[in-house]
Amino acid sequence: MKILRWLIGTLMLLCIAVLIIVRPLPFLFYPDLPHVGFLGRGLYIIILACVLCLYRIWRGPTGADRIVAIDILGIMIIGLCAILTISTGRSWYIDIGIAWALQSFIGTLALSKYLEGKGFDE
Repeated sequence: MKILRWLIGTLMLLCIAVLIIVRPLPFLFYPDLPHVGFLGRGLYIIILACVLCLYRIWRGPTGADRIVAIDILGIMIIGLCAILTISTGRSWYIDIGIAWALQSFIGTLALSKYLEGKGFDE
């Protein structure tokens, strides 16, 4: 049963990846940018990866798996902010990305300390 779930999940991910590469969804940013197709596909791939990380956070077997998934989700949100900065030309998305990186780092440290059973002052 576990192997069947893995095969179905892998097949679904491959189908979604092929659909993103072959026929991307309509793009909402400036159409006159030189690499708008690349940015659009990158945006949709990051969104798909974020959904998969949210699934790992929800179903993670251990707390350490959940912490790693939260950290990876933070990194992908920073990438999403970078794509939005490039495609819209607004620099305040980078500020959001920097703030998110700091918050993600501090949150990961706090969760690690909690899982070790130590206090915040140790």
